[in-house]
Amino acid sequence: MRLKISLLKEPKHQELVSCVGWTNAEELYSCSDDHQIVRWNLLTSETSQIVKLSDDIYPIDLHWFPKSLGTRKQTQAESFVLTSSDGKFHLISKLGRVEKSVEAHCGAVLAGRWNYEGTALVTVGEDGQVKIWSKTGMLRSTLAQQGIPVYSVAWDPDSEKVLYTAGKQLIIKPLQPNAKVLQWKAHDGIILKVDWNSVNDLILSAGEDCKYKVWDSYGRLLYNSQPHEHPITSVAWAPDGELFAVGSFHTLRLCDKTGWSYALEKPNTGSIFNIAWSVDGTQIAGACGNGHVVFAHVVEQRWEWKNFQVTLTKRRTMQVRNVLNDAVDLLEFRDRVIKASLNYAHLVVSTSLQCYVFSTKNWNTPLIFDLKEGTVSLILQAERHFLLVDGGGIYLYSYEGRFISSPKFPGMRTDILNAQTVSLSNDTIAIKDKADEKIIFLFEASTGKPLGDGKLLSHTNEISEIALDQKGLTNDRKIAFIDKNRDLYITSVKRFGKEEQIIKLGTMVHTLAWSDTCNILCGLQDTRFTVWYYPNTVYVDKDIFPKTLYERDASEFSKNPHIVSFVGNQVTIRRADGSLFHMSISPYPAILHEYVNSSKWEDAIRLCRFVKEQTMWACLAAMAVANRDMTTAEIAYAAIGEIDKVQYINSIKDLPSKESKMAHILMFSGNIQEAEILLLQAGLVYQAIQINIDLYKWERALELAVKYKTHVDTVLAYRQKFLETFGKQETDKRYLQYAEGLQIDWEKIKVKIEMEISKERERSSNSQSSKILEQKF
Repeated sequence: MRLKISLLKEPKHQELVSCVGWTNAEELYSCSDDHQIVRWNLLTSETSQIVKLSDDIYPIDLHWFPKSLGTRKQTQAESFVLTSSDGKFHLISKLGRVEKSVEAHCGAVLAGRWNYEGTALVTVGEDGQVKIWSKTGMLRSTLAQQGIPVYSVAWDPDSEKVLYTAGKQLIIKPLQPNAKVLQWKAHDGIILKVDWNSVNDLILSAGEDCKYKVWDSYGRLLYNSQPHEHPITSVAWAPDGELFAVGSFHTLRLCDKTGWSYALEKPNTGSIFNIAWSVDGTQIAGACGNGHVVFAHVVEQRWEWKNFQVTLTKRRTMQVRNVLNDAVDLLEFRDRVIKASLNYAHLVVSTSLQCYVFSTKNWNTPLIFDLKEGTVSLILQAERHFLLVDGGGIYLYSYEGRFISSPKFPGMRTDILNAQTVSLSNDTIAIKDKADEKIIFLFEASTGKPLGDGKLLSHTNEISEIALDQKGLTNDRKIAFIDKNRDLYITSVKRFGKEEQIIKLGTMVHTLAWSDTCNILCGLQDTRFTVWYYPNTVYVDKDIFPKTLYERDASEFSKNPHIVSFVGNQVTIRRADGSLFHMSISPYPAILHEYVNSSKWEDAIRLCRFVKEQTMWACLAAMAVANRDMTTAEIAYAAIGEIDKVQYINSIKDLPSKESKMAHILMFSGNIQEAEILLLQAGLVYQAIQINIDLYKWERALELAVKYKTHVDTVLAYRQKFLETFGKQETDKRYLQYAEGLQIDWEKIKVKIEMEISKERERSSNSQSSKILEQKF
C-alpha cells in the first residue's frame, strides 16, 4: 500500500494553509493565513474562493458539522466551525456566510471539534481553557483550565469524554462532574496534535519530540515511533480506523493502526499543519506551510486468498494475479474503489455507487448492483453470502446479488462497526453492542430477526472481539469471544430452551480466527501460538480438552501480532513491524473433521492409526461422544490411555434400554440434568433416582422418590450405608423425617431393584419387537 501524491505547480494560497476539511469525497475546503477560504472540486480540478475573511481573522482549525447519522437526506456537511487567532470561533455556512462569531478564549482558539452527534462543540485555546458549547454557540461549561496552551482536542467515540493536551501530558476528562480524570506523560516535547478514532477506540498523539504514538483509551502505549528529523505537526485517523496519516516538514507518512509504516512520501510542502481524510477513507488532504494543499490517494492495497492476489493499482483499476499460472486479469470500475474483500472464491468490491461481485472462476462477468448508501465501511464474507455495512445500516446479500436481510437493533450505530465487533457465518450474524459492551446481538442471517427466542448473549465483562465458527449445523453453531481481560470464551449461539454455559478456553489471548474449512480455532496467547483442534471438547469431556490442543512458541512474532487469516491449514500472522508470517498447521485434524461430519467413523479411526498422534485420538474421542458413537469413543479413549472411561463406556453398552444408554452418555458429557429429564420422560423413575444416588445428590434423590412415591426406602438405605462408611450421623431433617420408624431391609430392596431392571428389559424388548413387526408389515 502506498500514497499517490498530487500537488499543483503553483499554490492557490499566498500564505501558509492552516486547516482543511472535506464536505464529501470530492470536495474540500481550505483556509489560509491569506484570509481566504477556498473550495476544491476534485472531479473538475477547479478551485474557487468561497469567502475572504476580514484581515484580523487568521484561521487555525476547521471542522465540518457531522452528517446526521443513519439518515440518507444529508449526503454532505452544510456548515463548519472555524477557530481563529482573535479568540473567536465562527460558524460558517457552506456558501461562506458567517452565521455567528463567538468570543471564546483569551488569545487564539487553537482547535474546535464537533462531537459525533453534532450536539456539542469543544474548543481549546492559548489561555489553557477547554470549553463546551451548544450547537448554536452558547457556552455550556468550562471543562478545564490549564496554565499552559492547549494545542489539540478530540472527543471519545461516545461523545462522553474529551481528550486534550497539556504540554507533554495527555488528559482524558469525562463531561460528568466528579468523574475520574485520566492523565499521563505522553511525550518528551510539547504535544501538538491528537486524534481519537470512533471505530477502534485508539488514540494518536504527535509532538515536538519528533515522535508519533498510538495509545489505547486507558493510556497504555501501543506504538512509539522512531524520532523523525522534524516535529510531527499533524496526525489523523482514517474513518474506518484501519490506517492513519502523519504529517511533518516535507513528510507525509501512511501507517497501519498498529503503528508500522506502509509508505513514506517526501512532497515539497513545508510543514503539513493539518491532515483530513475523505469520508470514504480513500484520500488524504494536507494543509501545507508553503501555501499548497497536498492530495494523496491510497493505492496498491492488496487482498490475498489461496492462489489469488488482487491489487488496487489505480483508483478505478484492480489487477488480479493467479500465482499458479501467472495469469493476470485487469478489472476496470466506473467509480473509485472504496472497499474490497476476497474470500470464499469471491471478490466483493464496493465503489462510491455500486457493488461488484466477482467469482474467482470467472473475472469477466461480475454481478453488479446499486448501493443504497454511498460509502461502505465494512465488507464481511461467509461461504453463502456477504455483509455490507454503511452509514444507513447493515445489509446481507447473496453472491448472486439478491438482498437477503437487514438486521436492526435499538441504538445501532453502524459508523463504529468493524471486523472485531461484527461476525458472519452461513446462518448467523453476531454484532457486539456499543451501548453495553457486555452484550452480543445474534440474528438469523436469512430473516434478519433475533435468533431463537430473542435472548441476548451477555457476559460478565466487556467484550473486545467476537468470531463465529464457519462450518457445521445451525444448532451446533458456536461463537468465540475475547473480553477486556484478554480471556477467550466459547458458547453456543442457540438462544432457546436450556442455554449452554459460557466456558473459558484460554487466558491472555490477543487475537483469534476460525478456519474457513472446519471448526478449528487458533489464537495468539501471551507467548504461545495455540490451535484448538476441537473446541467443542469443553462441552463433551473437559478432562481430555488439554490433549486436543496444539501449542508452539510465539516469541518470534514480537509484540502485538495479529492473525490476518486462517485459510485451510494456512495461518497468516502480521507482526508488529508489518511483516507477514505464513505458518502451516497439521492438515490431519481438518481431514478428521471432514470424516466425522460425513459419519465415516471407520475412516476416522484409520486416519488416527496412520498419524499416531495423541491429539488426533483425543479429538476423535470427543467427536465420537458428541455424536453418540460409543464404539468409536471406546477405541479412541483406549488409544489415549483413559481406561476408566473405556470401562464406563462398556458398562453403558450393557444397559437394557435405549433411554438408559442415552442418559448415561449425557452423564458422560456432564449433562446430568438432561440425563435425568430423559429418564423421567421415559418413565424410568428408579433409574433417575439411581443416577442421583450414584452422584451423591442425596436431596434430589429423595425429592424424586417422594414426588413419584416409589423407592423412598431404597434412597434411605443407600444414604444410611454412605453415612456408616464414613462413621457419620444423619443430620438432614428430611431424611430424619422419612427414616422415622422405617426398618431397612436390604433383601427387599434388592428384589425391588431387580424387578425394575427386568421391567426395563421387558419394555426394551417389547419396543424392539414392535419395530420389527412394523418393518415387516
